[in-house]
Amino acid sequence: MLSDDVLRFVLGALPSPPARVLEVGAGEGALAAALGDAGYDVLAIDPAGEGRVAAIALNDVDEPAGSFDAAVAVVSLHHVEPLDTSLANLARVVRPGGVLAVDELDVWALDERAVGWWIERRKELGEHAPDDPTELIDEMRGHIHPINRIYALLEESFELSPPARGSYLHRWHLDLDLRESEEALIASGELPQVGVRFSGRRRG
Repeated sequence: MLSDDVLRFVLGALPSPPARVLEVGAGEGALAAALGDAGYDVLAIDPAGEGRVAAIALNDVDEPAGSFDAAVAVVSLHHVEPLDTSLANLARVVRPGGVLAVDELDVWALDERAVGWWIERRKELGEHAPDDPTELIDEMRGHIHPINRIYALLEESFELSPPARGSYLHRWHLDLDLRESEEALIASGELPQVGVRFSGRRRG
């Protein structure tokens, strides 16, 4: 599901169309389609890509250096392997002065309150959910890259904005209409902010 909030963030970070944009981890291509409709020239990649999304891992993108005016990664970099060389390749294909927009999940901000709330909402929707929040947190931390590491590696090649934190749980196999509820609980201190966004420009 592509939320209006994510699309506004991405469009707000990108240069004007018809810039050439690399979307990393494009999934089923909803964001790529929206960017295409907005006039951008998009190469959407995903290791499991089909149709308009190329089945390519970030580390295997074989475009000339500086081929893209911008790159976008929405909740995808935490899965990228191998992380170091993949992010180096991302930096290689974005031109100097080019833009980067990243929307991510901070797995280390994910706690029992957040996962417990998420599990309850999943069950209300009649969807499968684990019973033990701690077990799910441990599993995720065991295979998802920490946002601090992603940020540090990207900062080697990009001048990045400070990370901005916000809601995310409503987008994690739930219902986008739950955003308001999640953000109210964040404002009252009952839930952590597990979403992270930042943007930047390619050095050089």
